[in-house]
Amino acid sequence: MKANYKPIGDYIKKVERRNRDLKVTRLLGLSMTKEFRETTSNIIGTDMSVYRVMSKYQFACDFMSPIRVNKLPVVLKLDDEPNLVSPAYPVFEIKDRNELDPEYLMMWFRRTEFDRYATFKCDAAIRGGYEWAELCETLIPIPSISKQKEIVKEYNVIQNRITLNQQLIKKLEETAQAIYKQWFVDFEFPDENGKPYKSSGGEMVESELGEIPVGWEVKIVGDVVKCNSSTLTDRDKFETIEYLDTSSITNNEIEGIQSLNLNEDEIPSRAKRKVSHNDIIFSTVRPNLRHFGILRNPKPNMIVSTGFAVLKPDYPNICGELVYLLITNEENLQSLQARAEMSVSTYPSINPEDLLNINFVLPIEKILLTATEIFKSQFELSDNLKKEFKVLSELKNLLLSKLATIEN
Repeated sequence: MKANYKPIGDYIKKVERRNRDLKVTRLLGLSMTKEFRETTSNIIGTDMSVYRVMSKYQFACDFMSPIRVNKLPVVLKLDDEPNLVSPAYPVFEIKDRNELDPEYLMMWFRRTEFDRYATFKCDAAIRGGYEWAELCETLIPIPSISKQKEIVKEYNVIQNRITLNQQLIKKLEETAQAIYKQWFVDFEFPDENGKPYKSSGGEMVESELGEIPVGWEVKIVGDVVKCNSSTLTDRDKFETIEYLDTSSITNNEIEGIQSLNLNEDEIPSRAKRKVSHNDIIFSTVRPNLRHFGILRNPKPNMIVSTGFAVLKPDYPNICGELVYLLITNEENLQSLQARAEMSVSTYPSINPEDLLNINFVLPIEKILLTATEIFKSQFELSDNLKKEFKVLSELKNLLLSKLATIEN
């Protein structure tokens, strides 16, 4: 063990401040990503005076989680406004911030190696949990305070860029949906003079969906896509497959793809749907959980679960981005969820036909081509930001992993 490794307990102390005067009202929970989250607990009639009050640069943790989820939720408070946490969560702080920087310690807590260590300690504990004593006995490298601040600064540069990327990706997605609604629901696309079509007196005609722009047609999604048209068969000669399950994608963000050997690994019975570029995948269980996305250049051996409906654009000038925005429009999602809740399935579910029967209005070719160009460019920019996000995340994890070798 290197000489600069010290027990955390030499540098931290518990804080016992309760909400006796009931002045603090904001209650926060701890997430598995080691961040605060808005609580989902029902606190009506609860005695809030026993809840713990947190101040800036204090930590809160949930010692019982490692045995259940192999992670220790621990969060560092960095804002000035006091908040409450459950009385079950110990709160602690650094004794002397000139010896140990709170953000440096939090970096250590974010390491996957630390979570594995905490889980190991839980397995060995009599009561099956991680305890204050085990935390205090944990050894970490303590370089000089100037070195700690230098490391924290490097980490924050990466983390701030990651945060900015997430904000830009979210804004691009919101903008794309806003444009879709403005053009294809409100019919306020730019007319030949650049003014909003409908509100500027653009010619409208009656349809089964109400008034629509002249020249536009009422369609259903099934008119412009193929659904579940390609499956894995015995004739496919892949040795391995890349498998995506329904729980591994949310709001067009893929969180994990399994690599499976067809000759050695147990292949899920639902691993049957083949996919290609610009396919839309939409989980048919609980649409409100938003397990859907649009695939970009998947590998030839990528397979997705039969829990997805796979939609392939199949109409002149219809792009996957437009179909994706159509079926994930908030109004359509609410309608699909309402239909799911009427189902007799074990879980609220829809059928692929429910997606295919969604009504929409197909614009004239000029508007369709313009919208396609806009949506493709927005999704391409979002894709590039997601690639950068992945690289930055890998860099952040590399920095965290190297903490174990830090010296003065």
